[in-house]
Amino acid sequence: MDRLLGRTALVTGAARGLGAQIVRRFAEEGAHVIVNDINLTAAQETAKKYNGDAFSCDVSNSSEVDRMFLEIASKGLEIDILVNNAGISGLEGDNQAQERVRKSLKVAEASAKGEIPEIDPPILEVTDSAWSKMLAVHLDGTFFCSRAFVRNFRKSNSLSEIGRAIINMGSIMGTSGGSGSAAYCAAKAGILGLTRSLARELAPFKVRVNAIAPGYILTDMTSPMAEMFPLLVAQTPQGRLGDPDDIAWAAVYLGSDEAKFVTGQTLSPNGGWHMSQ
Repeated sequence: MDRLLGRTALVTGAARGLGAQIVRRFAEEGAHVIVNDINLTAAQETAKKYNGDAFSCDVSNSSEVDRMFLEIASKGLEIDILVNNAGISGLEGDNQAQERVRKSLKVAEASAKGEIPEIDPPILEVTDSAWSKMLAVHLDGTFFCSRAFVRNFRKSNSLSEIGRAIINMGSIMGTSGGSGSAAYCAAKAGILGLTRSLARELAPFKVRVNAIAPGYILTDMTSPMAEMFPLLVAQTPQGRLGDPDDIAWAAVYLGSDEAKFVTGQTLSPNGGWHMSQ
């Protein structure tokens, strides 16, 4: 308890899923939580559970991000921990989502047999707009929020005795790659590179920057992939998929003094599915 006492934490995309669980554990560890989501009503509902604040913006829009950070500052809130969690799977609202997952399975099965798949490579189905949106939400959003975070504390010229932290949400897909997920993998790989760059850049300003690269976690976001779960479980040494707490506790650690000598790193709770972060 109280591992984050006295800190104020902003978690983006936190009305549900991994973000909401991170908010929960942060609040239990003493942090004042600020919940961001594109859906303000949902953000307010989550924030209310933990006596936090809620703000809405589309993280892929730099003007909206800057406005949100100014609103937060105008309420006298100074952010100590920024968790760039907002993201999409690319399967939202896609009526063909299940079929796309099946195609990825077929590619994996053919590869395991040393055969050439009878279907076209999935990249041929990636549209310009789908590619751009994936990178905008994940990579642009992480950059825009990190920039606004730094701009605001530099503008206030405030010194943080406890230090500040940025935690970026990567993925094992950002390092291992994955068939049928070119845009997602590219976005997550970009986030890991951005993490390392910011860690070097911001260390003199007492800001630690790290990433979490989750394995396959059971959330609403991964539910369209249910047909792949048996294969993924079989490939995971621990024999299970992860749950949101596996990621939330990693975020608590990276935001706390326990990680005061940790920066530029990627922590990957994945049950052993990928061992080369």
